Amino acid sequence: MYDKDDTFLRDLCKYHISGQLKVAPEHISNNVLGYLGKPDISVYNAFCDKYAKINKELGLKQYLVPYLMSSHPGSTLDDAIALAEYLRDHHLSPEQVQDFYPTPSTISTTMYYTEIDPRDMKPVYVCKNPHEKAMQRALIQYKRPENYDLVKEALIKAGREDLIGFDENCLIPPRKIKGKDFKKSDSKKQATNGKTNDSKKNTKNSNPSNKNNKSARVNNSGKQSRSNERTKNRHRR
Repeated sequence: MYDKDDTFLRDLCKYHISGQLKVAPEHISNNVLGYLGKPDISVYNAFCDKYAKINKELGLKQYLVPYLMSSHPGSTLDDAIALAEYLRDHHLSPEQVQDFYPTPSTISTTMYYTEIDPRDMKPVYVCKNPHEKAMQRALIQYKRPENYDLVKEALIKAGREDLIGFDENCLIPPRKIKGKDFKKSDSKKQATNGKTNDSKKNTKNSNPSNKNNKSARVNNSGKQSRSNERTKNRHRR
């Protein structure tokens, strides 16, 4: 973004992207971005705007796929909710989320174990409770039905009941909606398959009777032929 010449980004969009470009803002809260050593979220937003503008000029439909992380040192429940609201406002539904995992020789890992920022020696909030980590992760994928309970618990705990309801700005409804993801087409398929299987079973069951009828006819014809031979032998005698 510090390069005022758009030649590189234009060539990147034109020749080196096949529909999607993966980028790693990792978070949108300036509080968390500071601990990540990344610039203000406004820089990422400016990049998104420029990327969309260049692709439009080139007549290309290409998208950005953000890489996001939950529970990084410094990330609170409020930061996680702010990220969920950002995703809502930008109509994003990430399929994959990376929960922070400490790795050797990084500043983030130092913060995780010491709960201190080594750059200024100030204390850092570190989410280590497995349940809270699960809530932060669930908030990034708040649309998934299996995350409903965790998301609702997180919003209530943070005092953000304003995000629970049927308003367009709400993240989740006030209660679970049963059968929300159940498709009618699936039920029709199941019903059709059931009928088909039943008909197949009936057909299979009817086949043995047909075989029995055939064998019965063969036996009867054999008996008749033997009786005819006996009658002929009597007449000869």
